[in-house]
Amino acid sequence: MTSTSTFRIPRGEITGVYGRIMAKVARRMWGQVPDNGYVYIHNKPVLKAVFSFEGKVAKWDALDPALKSYAQLASAGIIGCSWCLDFGYFLAHNDKLDLAKVSQVPRWRESDVFSPLERDVMEYAEAMTHTPPTVTDWMVEKLLDQLGNAAVVELTQMVALENMRSRFNAAAGLQSQGYSDVCELPLAAPVASRP
Repeated sequence: MTSTSTFRIPRGEITGVYGRIMAKVARRMWGQVPDNGYVYIHNKPVLKAVFSFEGKVAKWDALDPALKSYAQLASAGIIGCSWCLDFGYFLAHNDKLDLAKVSQVPRWRESDVFSPLERDVMEYAEAMTHTPPTVTDWMVEKLLDQLGNAAVVELTQMVALENMRSRFNAAAGLQSQGYSDVCELPLAAPVASRP
């Protein structure tokens, strides 16, 4: 896997006991240390808080994993975070999701592989990601009817979290790290934001 990141915030050295533990866990889970780990290492309290929270997020299960993945990838595509798209495809591969569908997320509006519910989820993710958000009552009502309260709360938080991830990674200059190479899935180009 080859990183193409420009590291606007300099790539830090992973040192110390916590750094070694983080690197070992990252390599076991993902094969290498994610580029954002080299940025977060400059502020260990932030690093610890983010990774602790991400560990808790991984245990949420009210929302179907495929819907969660599509929502996050749609959000990352609007922001233009190639690192997040790359890593998201890798996670979808590891979760054994339908990679043919996953590869279509950046062009979901033109693709015919998605169900009406999947389209509603991606439309909602994009609407949440716009600045300012363009979420409507009608969008939320449709999702509540189809998914229920708990899943819509999880969906909303996952999209908000992906906004945080994608905006951090894009601002830090992080780009595709080659994670999607493992799943033989071509990295889709981010889509331009729609009004």
